[in-house]
Amino acid sequence: MASINLIDAFQEFKDAENIDRPTMMKVVEDVFKTLIRKKYGSDENFDVIVNAEKGDLEIIRRRQIRPDDDVDNPLEEVSYSYATTIEPDFEVGEDLYEEVDILDFGRRAILAAKQTLASRINDLKKNVLVKNILIELAISLTLKFIKYGKKKLYY
Repeated sequence: MASINLIDAFQEFKDAENIDRPTMMKVVEDVFKTLIRKKYGSDENFDVIVNAEKGDLEIIRRRQIRPDDDVDNPLEEVSYSYATTIEPDFEVGEDLYEEVDILDFGRRAILAAKQTLASRINDLKKNVLVKNILIELAISLTLKFIKYGKKKLYY
């Protein structure tokens, strides 16, 4: 799997943009789930795991092992013969967990995910800015109320 090191990116945003790690992790997870939905039509059988401590991103695909002639939905099911090529002691009815390589999505999809991630981060920055402005406004109004009193504030 192509390795993506996210520690530096998380630290950079935490320091420069006041965006915390859990929020960044959620945004990265959402962006990759969108990428999965675009490629596979659904993200129900996929887990996106973002490990902020190690800076790793893993996409795990879960499919049920079915008899060779009974695979109806290849997004949710996999043939027994394919599963035994991965590990010989799999049995019909078990779940097969496979790691999805990010490069399998293709260059265009990865570039689109990068743009989506940049857009979501800009939205977060705007939200943080609005929140900070509202806090400053509340502090300012509180200080004016304390300084001038209730009657003079309304006149």
